[in-house]
Amino acid sequence: MIGFVGTGSGSVLNLKKNIDHEVCSARLSGFGGVGVNVRASGHALTVRLDVSTDLRSTVSMSAAESGSVGIGVIGCGRIGVVHASAISSLMGADLVMVTDPFESAGKKVEESFGVEWTPDWTKLVNDPRIKGVVIGSPTPYHAEQIIACAEAGKDVFCEKPISNDLKVIDECIAAVEKSGIKLMVGFQRRFDSNFLTIKSKIEAGDIGQVRMFQIISRDPAPPPKEYLEKSGGIFLDMASHDFDMARFVTSSEIDEVYVCGAAFDPEAQGANDLDSVITTLKMKNGTFGTIQNSRRCALGYDQRIEVFGSDGILTGNNKAPDTVILSNSSGVSAGLPYSFFMDRYAEAYSGAMAAFVDMIRKGTPPPVSYIDGRMSIVVARAANLSAKEGRPVKLSEVE
Repeated sequence: MIGFVGTGSGSVLNLKKNIDHEVCSARLSGFGGVGVNVRASGHALTVRLDVSTDLRSTVSMSAAESGSVGIGVIGCGRIGVVHASAISSLMGADLVMVTDPFESAGKKVEESFGVEWTPDWTKLVNDPRIKGVVIGSPTPYHAEQIIACAEAGKDVFCEKPISNDLKVIDECIAAVEKSGIKLMVGFQRRFDSNFLTIKSKIEAGDIGQVRMFQIISRDPAPPPKEYLEKSGGIFLDMASHDFDMARFVTSSEIDEVYVCGAAFDPEAQGANDLDSVITTLKMKNGTFGTIQNSRRCALGYDQRIEVFGSDGILTGNNKAPDTVILSNSSGVSAGLPYSFFMDRYAEAYSGAMAAFVDMIRKGTPPPVSYIDGRMSIVVARAANLSAKEGRPVKLSEVE
């Protein structure tokens, strides 16, 4: 049983309670002007309570006193909203403040989650209620904000990349190590159920010695030329997730890469980039594999992996909005996979935020560290050089 006291509307309090495995939703009213949204999914009951703006500080104080971790989010764009939503639904976390220089974006998040918005990100970083900062701002601002968080003693979750410049990354690492804070990098695929299961089965010895792997990562359609020109190229912008996944499933560093690629579509051609590549990787532990990347895939967001071992094979297939298969006299058919990465990895984004909060609460090392963030840039540099010169490139050449 959960009871509420409050008046007015404006702020949001999220609570959870275990229930039977059912799905339901409702909106209740009549609690002295309080709006209550109830949604149950799986074993979790989420209660969303709209209370007056005057109660915001009281709600935040109560959360802090109960042991919740105060979190602030920098950036109210697409990824910032995803993280704010995940944090607001986590037990043990209190979304205290968000920041964005654009008032329209900031106010929208403020109203949606009942938290304070400020256009000044330094105010968020220095707020004593906040113990952890989620950085979802554009890449050029990451380093400055990481260093400021380090100086303020705040643990950080930073969307990848930390920077596309290794020198800048090393400056951030130095600031983090000097301050003693923890920096977690946003490779969310490590928290996807497919990849987590594959990793755990490898560690359990289910397929014996890992020998080869194949990772497939294809987007539904290419972004505009204007985006590609500023993206850093396919290896930094897209394949970096897959380089990290190769390291994750093999528990080894990449020693050498060799790239074969082309630009088939006008978007990549106009941006002097590639849109279709196969990268062969040799790992330091003797395993090897390939990564296929494409900016275009007619069937949707294609995210698959196969790991071959001495005693078996692990395969992770695409996820779809439903798993219904129609079988009749005309044949067998199924629906298409997800067509948007935020839908495909919604579970993983939530898992990453849960891991970040848990890291702060328990004082454990980051599950995805700045070393992981740095290595993805090193591999991307090697892949760029390989594509340019048409030869295998060892990572030692570009570090």
